[in-house]
Amino acid sequence: MASDSSKVLGMDSTAPEEIDSEKAPPVAPFTQLREPPTTQRGARTRAALVKAARKVFERDGYLDTRLTDITKEARCAAGSFYTYFTNKEEVLAAVLLEAQEDMMHPGMGRVQGADDPYAVLEASNRAYLAAYRRNAKLMALLEQVAQVEPEFREFRRRRGDAFIRRNARGIADLQARGVADREVDPMMASRALSGMVSVMAYNAFVLSEGQEEEGAPVDFEELVATVTRLWANALRFPGHR
Repeated sequence: MASDSSKVLGMDSTAPEEIDSEKAPPVAPFTQLREPPTTQRGARTRAALVKAARKVFERDGYLDTRLTDITKEARCAAGSFYTYFTNKEEVLAAVLLEAQEDMMHPGMGRVQGADDPYAVLEASNRAYLAAYRRNAKLMALLEQVAQVEPEFREFRRRRGDAFIRRNARGIADLQARGVADREVDPMMASRALSGMVSVMAYNAFVLSEGQEEEGAPVDFEELVATVTRLWANALRFPGHR
């Protein structure tokens, strides 16, 4: 349900992703990536570089990562890097492209006539939070990159807005059916509630690295239940008013 903090899904023209018939903007400038190598050896080397880059980025952060750290981790010659990538920004884009499927989250699915809106809402939040938890280190990296790379920041903003619009359409649909409070603006509600879940996920899985201040692990089921109930209460679902 949260905005796409990056949440990150089929992002290039060869694997189009749609959000209720709206193509989601990419999270990074993938069009700058070179064509994949045609030889098996080249494909293996490139894959090793991308895998190594993700490990080093997540370990050292974007600013402190050096290309020599990546090639050392990949166990390939430093000059090999430039056969496949121009710079650090390009290999980061490749990392994000590799991770996009796992970072995909559905947003608030369309509620059909026989569906329980609360159950749909809970399933959407669960999928988002589970993907965020799996990719917590990469999500932290995206937050850092967005602060220093304007192009990545713009892609991230456009993508988040696309998911907010999707959730707004879902809220409007529930309002039309009499399930959600008709007095709230769907877009404003979507921005507020989507942002709440995104911040909750960041605090739970990035800032605390899965730990509360008291040292107890974040209870995933409690987190899902809490953000879902807050959504339902805010929209005044029947039984949650």
